Amino acid sequence: KIMKKLLLTLLSLFFFSFFSYCQVSKKQKDHKAIESLCGCYEVEFAFAETFNYSNDTLYEKSKNKISYAKELVKVIEKSKSKISLQHLLIIGDTLNEKIIKHWRQDWVFENKHLLIYNTNNKWTRKLISKKEAHKKWSQKVFQVDESPRYEGIGTWIHVDGKSYWESESYAPLPRREYTKRNDYNLMLRRNRHQLTNFGWIHEQDNDKLIKKGDSTHILAKEKGFNTYKKIPEKECRTAELWWEKNKQKWGKVRNIWEKKISSNNTISIKNEINGVKLYQMVFNLKNNLTKYEIEKNINQYLK
Repeated sequence: KIMKKLLLTLLSLFFFSFFSYCQVSKKQKDHKAIESLCGCYEVEFAFAETFNYSNDTLYEKSKNKISYAKELVKVIEKSKSKISLQHLLIIGDTLNEKIIKHWRQDWVFENKHLLIYNTNNKWTRKLISKKEAHKKWSQKVFQVDESPRYEGIGTWIHVDGKSYWESESYAPLPRREYTKRNDYNLMLRRNRHQLTNFGWIHEQDNDKLIKKGDSTHILAKEKGFNTYKKIPEKECRTAELWWEKNKQKWGKVRNIWEKKISSNNTISIKNEINGVKLYQMVFNLKNNLTKYEIEKNINQYLK
């Protein structure tokens, strides 16, 4: 009986250790995949409206849009359960490059607190169960001014030599649309991030939605295909230098938003104040401002 108990104990320990190893191994693969999104890239942004469901015979779909740029994606924060990636856009020719702070994506493991976009620049916190978050990574996407944009959750898949992640989430209109369109007010984004031998692809299948009260219906569908092709790191040297010079200011802005998002059930942002949009105001803030001064300016835009 003693030997039998000992054998059962040893077997239990073996299976527990093996299971734990597999869990860690999967998480390590996820971690590596997310960090593989970093680097210096030549990017093609391509979007096309594919179908429309409007009853208006005069309906005009959005024109196909293709643009190109260089972009640096770098890790600015990392732990076992969180990786924060900052995108920096590089435009202009080699002799006259201009750096634009682009979007940020935070990857959080088994995150139960999601921020869901409604409409009218309003986001609401949503608590999901431990089971719903199990083994999954949420991708929190932030606007150029560090305010929230959208958040989705999904499982990183590693199979047949492929690594990809998919999610579905509600989002505001993209910048390429909201200055030109007012016939819809919500986008349902279906995102797929897949690693490739040349870099990675951000593929989108989006629905343009009209939401009124509890009623939501689709206006049109859109396909997005953003291709990130790796190029030598020296091509992004200007962006690296720009970030070193400006990262303290953006760290303060980031911390202010993190505090506001974590301490409020809803976030509601004004479109503009006296014709000045939030991102314009934040971009124009001087680097030597204190955190208190920056927060004071941001508070003006919160409803």
